Amino acid sequence: MWKKWVYLFSEIEKAEKYTGGQWDDVRGFLGGKGSGLADMKRIGIPVPPGFTVTTEACNTFISSGGTFPRGMWDQVREALRKVEKATGKQFGGRENPLLLSCRSGAKFSMPGMMDTVLNIGLNDEVAKGLIQMTGDERFVYDAYRRLVQMFGSVVMGIPDTAFEAVIAATRKKSGATTDAGLGASDWENITEAFLRLYRHRTGGDFPEDPFAQLRLATDAVFKSWNSRRATEYRNAAGIPHTLGTAVNIMAMVFGNMGPDCATGVAMTRSGATGGPGPEGDYLLNAQGEDVVAGIRQTQDITHLRVEMPGVAAELEEIARRLESHYRDMQDLEFTVERGKLRILQTRDGKRTAMAAVRIAVDMADEGLISREEAVLRVTPDQIDFFFHPQFEKKTRTTAREAGRLLATGLNVSPGAACGMVAFDADLAEVWGKKQGKPVIMVRPETRPDDVHGMLAARGILTSRGGRTSHAALVARQFGKPAVVGAADLKIDIGRREMTAGHLVIREGDWLSVDGTVGEVYRGELETVVPNLEDPWLMKLLSWADQFRRLRVRTNADYPGDAERAREYGAEGIGLCRTEHMFFEPRRLPLLHKMIMTDLPVERKEALDALLPFQREDFEGLFRAMNGKPVVCRLIDPPLHEFLPDHVALMNELSALKIRLKNAATLEELDNLITEINSRQKILKRLESLTESNPMLGMRGVRLGILIPELTVMQVRAIFEAACNVTREGGEVYPEVMIPLTSHVNELRVQREMLEDEARRVTEARGVRIGYKFGTMIETPRAALTADEMASCAEFFSFGTNDLTQMTFGISRDDAETGFLIRYLRAGILPENPFATLDQGGVGQLMDIAIRKGRSVRPDLECGICGEHGGDPASILLCHRLGLTYVSCSPFRVPVARLVAAHAALREKRSE
Repeated sequence: MWKKWVYLFSEIEKAEKYTGGQWDDVRGFLGGKGSGLADMKRIGIPVPPGFTVTTEACNTFISSGGTFPRGMWDQVREALRKVEKATGKQFGGRENPLLLSCRSGAKFSMPGMMDTVLNIGLNDEVAKGLIQMTGDERFVYDAYRRLVQMFGSVVMGIPDTAFEAVIAATRKKSGATTDAGLGASDWENITEAFLRLYRHRTGGDFPEDPFAQLRLATDAVFKSWNSRRATEYRNAAGIPHTLGTAVNIMAMVFGNMGPDCATGVAMTRSGATGGPGPEGDYLLNAQGEDVVAGIRQTQDITHLRVEMPGVAAELEEIARRLESHYRDMQDLEFTVERGKLRILQTRDGKRTAMAAVRIAVDMADEGLISREEAVLRVTPDQIDFFFHPQFEKKTRTTAREAGRLLATGLNVSPGAACGMVAFDADLAEVWGKKQGKPVIMVRPETRPDDVHGMLAARGILTSRGGRTSHAALVARQFGKPAVVGAADLKIDIGRREMTAGHLVIREGDWLSVDGTVGEVYRGELETVVPNLEDPWLMKLLSWADQFRRLRVRTNADYPGDAERAREYGAEGIGLCRTEHMFFEPRRLPLLHKMIMTDLPVERKEALDALLPFQREDFEGLFRAMNGKPVVCRLIDPPLHEFLPDHVALMNELSALKIRLKNAATLEELDNLITEINSRQKILKRLESLTESNPMLGMRGVRLGILIPELTVMQVRAIFEAACNVTREGGEVYPEVMIPLTSHVNELRVQREMLEDEARRVTEARGVRIGYKFGTMIETPRAALTADEMASCAEFFSFGTNDLTQMTFGISRDDAETGFLIRYLRAGILPENPFATLDQGGVGQLMDIAIRKGRSVRPDLECGICGEHGGDPASILLCHRLGLTYVSCSPFRVPVARLVAAHAALREKRSE
């Protein structure tokens, strides 16, 4: 059966008909580059003639073991004849030769990760004809050597460094400082040297047949889909491996034919900050690879207005049209040949998190998109970026005054990073990914093959390259702080060192990179977590709050955490772990006394001494959350967790007994005996508290029932604090949470006792407090009997860490350091259930509990307070289940606000 594998740029309507007309499907079929070229041609943007071989052809090629689909090559040749007709040139002809580019183009942009071959169609005879036609030997041999170099490295696997070494030697011999300084004879000699190098490395001659060149180049582009760098990039970016890449074959236009030629990359807005106006780089008399590879210092795109004002004006008008057409910031590749502008690609531009937020907000304010779409365009990871470390201005100033500033460059990806210098990607990966060391990857310029090291590094530094270089694009994509084009740094990869003036930085030395301002410092600078001061982020989150149904609270145990969370938009505290308050130095001895004693009077003394501390803690939380609910979970862990570790205690006793034998004085002897007796007493109590499975033993509600004085003290502290803050004029809404209940009778007994205490306190103080008593749903039985639980609970809070452990029958601490890693790698479990809620098991128990609980108490408040409360996928599930709120750490509150809005907006769209 005949199948169409090849589409001319003018045949986009046929592709739309085949795929069903949805633009997302067209992009998947023709790839981002091919669909963009075809769409631009349709709306009248000047693009060179060409055609696309579809991603379906690539996937068929891969599944067949490397064979072109039947009929595909015949369709390529037929499409090529139409390109010849459109250009008036002949592929392989000497008189008016047509040269082609063969470029990859997957659905999602993967800059530099797959292969490209330019100037296909050149050979000795065609080169002679082109010289006769153009009268420009320099241009022709520059183009010819590029073909041999790219074909040799991409198709035949010859290291690119071998070719670059020839160019470097020629520059040195001729005295040229850049490639632009080489003349026609230099490039002719380089071409001849490249052909000899090709023959030496491959054992055969460079193919003279243009069709053989094109066929092998197409083959190589298909194969590059599964290259290591492309695979690593897709893993990091979450791009499916099944999409495949299209191949775009297009008539060459030349930016290296003379001073009226240029090539460049331009973004319609800043990819670093999102600010208005074009941003990018260009070079006169060059080809596109020279710009993106970072091997030549480029000109800022705004300078094009000076050197080519007419071209600049046309480019800016096209940029405005494309941004309006696609309703997003665009990244354009362009070439100017003899003063004539051609657009070679448009795609949604890579941007930093900061830029993504500003662009979304600005476009909504400009009327290009709606506020709903602006919120949906920003990802949770981009919000999370705003909490990445930064260097304070004071820290930078001090470092500069101390002479630690090494160099400045382009601030292409904001954020601060400190780490050890690694001069190659493999070492960066070993140190950063396998050994967990902080790494700054330092290169003259990065190449696509460096992506695995870039992903493992904390930050990136290059001495060459511009804002659209490979390093800049990848850094922005993955939120890596980066400085590029720091020209004052001399990087010697062979010697594994870098010099800044007279200072030498060697591999393993520490650097600090400030991608926000473009500065590089010697040593490690102190970082801070920034506050939410970005006005565009604040506006976007305010829009998100208008759309979401799910409330967002925070997990906070101390007033400072609560205040920070409230600044970040928290609507209350969903979990205060009251036992954390006991670990502070002045309090732990009192708790030890309570645990160690067998005398009721001593236990009361210890708890009475703890009461003021707990009351003070709750007062601070209530003040910080003035007018918002505060969920106070009563003590949950088993008591042995508050005592010294058993093994450590045994070691201390052994050491003390050895010292006892060597005691020199009676006083020393008495002191050692006292210490030994004290530790033996603790050891005895520790052993009496030892349980086979303490996480399923004497903890949670069981502690409250068997040691009622403990939880009564906590409730007294909560309500005394609530009364005090209310008298100050504050609003207080305490919600007392009883943990780890499995049976309604446990909950009933504990609640009745504790509520009596709450009433005694408020009646004695003459203060009315609005409060709730509820429970933590952490066991499957509690979830399954939630209707009974709801008769005694005014709210549920799902403790999903323990609920996951009990549902799976897995100990989290043991699993995450043991078999769970292998399970995830082998695909036995699709994701870590302790990081993302398990929908099929834990999610079903939550659904049952919510429905049963609300059948008894329709207004039942239901929240989640485990670590899942900050996980985007888990938040989406919580929205679908109808929870009242999620609770997460303060730094995850803005992320949760955004994801909750995403959930509501997607639900609205689906309806």
